[in-house]
Amino acid sequence: MIRVVLDTNILTAAMRSPNGLSFQILELVRQGIVRPVVTTTLFVEYEAVLNRPEQMSAHGLSRDEVDRFLSSFAFLAEGVLIHFRWRPLLPDPNDDMVLEAAVNGRADALVTYNIRDFAREGIRFGLSVLTPADFFRALKP
Repeated sequence: MIRVVLDTNILTAAMRSPNGLSFQILELVRQGIVRPVVTTTLFVEYEAVLNRPEQMSAHGLSRDEVDRFLSSFAFLAEGVLIHFRWRPLLPDPNDDMVLEAAVNGRADALVTYNIRDFAREGIRFGLSVLTPADFFRALKP
């Protein structure tokens, strides 16, 4: 099983379009091929962002539907505790929690559309930082 941390932008993209690569990653989660690695802080971020009015308008789901999605996602995810914090490291302080989840959870990859902000620190920690397209390319033998 491939263990990944999904940046919040992956979940928002998946919720907006069932035809995109982000949604396909969630399908791999559902099939048990990919296991998301999350911390409590990161999960709270997912919940807060997916329930923002502008996000709800974009993805068209109700709060109950978002809650059901997140409950299912949590069931399939692996929770990790933060043993070490490295802050601040990234240009956006909210991204630090994503990196910390990946490093502390010993994830195989961090999947994001925000490669630029994560790439340098990903190398520092020996972490693959991939876009969804790169992630699918890496899956192919």
